[in-house]
Amino acid sequence: MGSNRRDFLRVSLAGAVTLPLCGKSFAWENLSNHLAAVVPDYPLLEDLERSSFDFFWTEADPHTGLVRDRAFADGGDTRKLSSIAATGFGLTGLCIGHQRRYRAPEEIKARVSRTLKFLAHEAPQVNGFLYHFVEMDSGQRSYDAEISPIDMAILLCGAITCAEYFQDEQIRRDAAKLYARVEWPWALNGGKTFALQWTPEYGFSEQRWDSYCESMMLYLLAMGSTTHPVTAESWKAIQRPELAYNSCRFISGSAPLFVHQFSHAWFDFRDKQDDYANYYQNSVTASLAHRDFCEELRSQFPSYSRSVWGITASDSRTGYVVWGGPPLQGPIDGSIVPAASAGSLPFMLTESLSVLRNLRGYYGSQIWKRYGFVDAFNPLSGWVSPDVVGIDVGISMLMAENARTQFVWNTFMRNREVNAAMLKANFRSTLTPSSFARRLLQTDRNS
Repeated sequence: MGSNRRDFLRVSLAGAVTLPLCGKSFAWENLSNHLAAVVPDYPLLEDLERSSFDFFWTEADPHTGLVRDRAFADGGDTRKLSSIAATGFGLTGLCIGHQRRYRAPEEIKARVSRTLKFLAHEAPQVNGFLYHFVEMDSGQRSYDAEISPIDMAILLCGAITCAEYFQDEQIRRDAAKLYARVEWPWALNGGKTFALQWTPEYGFSEQRWDSYCESMMLYLLAMGSTTHPVTAESWKAIQRPELAYNSCRFISGSAPLFVHQFSHAWFDFRDKQDDYANYYQNSVTASLAHRDFCEELRSQFPSYSRSVWGITASDSRTGYVVWGGPPLQGPIDGSIVPAASAGSLPFMLTESLSVLRNLRGYYGSQIWKRYGFVDAFNPLSGWVSPDVVGIDVGISMLMAENARTQFVWNTFMRNREVNAAMLKANFRSTLTPSSFARRLLQTDRNS
């Protein structure tokens, strides 16, 4: 299937983990001073979410509900390759579209119901796991696609969101069936951590989801299962290497920015920590470090600055690249990936909004198409991706909504199994700066 976001997995490991720090950390106490400047940008986020919804509605098979892995940024694509991760993001996107009335509510609910019915009763599966890449009109395995535990977790996050939002008996039954039949211990393949992937031709990969990344959602869903759970020993077995960059210290391997975003699209880690870290603050610190990292590359790539930054796994002129930093990863060439800053919205609201505003304001229709921002572009060479990628559209939409209303967090976190998993991982409440920031934002919206 070509290179993808999991190619970065083999990372060097560090020792003990501490809570994230970055100099004086984020200036939470000054956030209220920026709220007046932030509010006028909410129309931009509304445009972004509407465009994203259009992608998830139009680029899905109307019968199976499976979403294209990627599509032309202006629409009109005929490629049939779907990914279950894009479909998981899309299911949540349909919930957002329903509560924002982007389309007739009964149409959206019917699409959700058909999608979950197909996934639960018709889509081919192995021990409850669906293949990562499938044909969108049939759900059949595409080419040599693998069983991917992390992509199954993303699909389940979308299904759980639908069940909690719609409170419809059939939707809840099908989402529950999809979750309950997954045999999580099988994917451990005899170890404490999950195997990276499985194929019928080669069995399990020797590589594992054994280091901190976007797989937090995978472990938590597996721990919360009422039918085939894994124990808290799997959560404890995840290695949490500490990365130091300038004055910042945070948990991260040598990985692109999306690893600090994907689990946070659904799981609300604010005001919580386990035995190792406050993961919300860890993502704040990682986002700040990434901004500074891009700014320091400006002498080599003038396209980057404090007001225009963001690199994460994306398209490039030569194909899909898993690039980012710190530390430097991939053959960075000055390309900009809008999903990097959009996915950081709940962590760096003012800074991320500024980047998105600058990108659309300066480059306009060159990079803003029917489905919002193109996946990536390079201002230095003039290259612009012709596509949008489903998971990048998804993380942008979900994080925009969480930054605006916390809708996805509030909906997903109502789930009983999710809360049981958080308890098993020993998450407990803690007073953090995010409490203050959230209260400020809520006060501003209600004023």
